[in-house]
Amino acid sequence: MTDTGAKIRFKQCVRDWATKLDVQVAWLGVRPMQNKWASCSTEGHLNFNAELMEMDEKVRDYVIVHELLHFSVPNHGKLWQSLMHVHLGEYEVCEAALKKSEHNKATQLTR
Repeated sequence: MTDTGAKIRFKQCVRDWATKLDVQVAWLGVRPMQNKWASCSTEGHLNFNAELMEMDEKVRDYVIVHELLHFSVPNHGKLWQSLMHVHLGEYEVCEAALKKSEHNKATQLTR
């Protein structure tokens, strides 16, 4: 799912979430990233790892919402956690799946 159509659909998903969360995105990129699933800047720039396009929709949404919430809550404190629960429910399940994916990727790289 790394074709141009997939990238367009992924970006639209990010824009849809940004609208739901009332967040202004100045720039949106999807590219290969070595050590991160996503990053954001205070200027409204978002970058997402292209590998997310191949992942389960719930995990993808977790990363998208995680980053978008950082525009209004810059840490992972109680407010951020509460907002994650409001928008995604038990987001910790997706967080664990993502960490497992990271571990599996790291294991493959060291073999």
